[in-house]
Amino acid sequence: MIVMGAFLLLTAWRMTRGTKGWAPRSMMAGASMLTIGYSVVMPLYQAGVLTPLSMVGIAPVDPDWALVWHVVKMLSLNGGWLLFGLGLALHAGIFETATSPAPVAAPTPASSPLHEPLA
Repeated sequence: MIVMGAFLLLTAWRMTRGTKGWAPRSMMAGASMLTIGYSVVMPLYQAGVLTPLSMVGIAPVDPDWALVWHVVKMLSLNGGWLLFGLGLALHAGIFETATSPAPVAAPTPASSPLHEPLA
């Protein structure tokens, strides 16, 4: 998981290098959150340093800290994927609208007795 988080951050950095705007910002923010989640938080759960929320009543742990680390894990992973995916979509131009090839002309007023010239 540590290698995957670092590789994801490196890949996002290589994709956004030299670009400007919200696409690289959100992609790098999401990749950074995912790197923290996959390279720091998840290995701590696997090593047994952090107790899962399901073990609160079974193991002698502080339920407040178990909840805090669970929220950190959820925010870093779910928020990271959300921001990373949004950045990828913006980078790919999915949200851009297609422009019409036809020129837009101003509407001509219809000839009516109210709009006829006075002279």
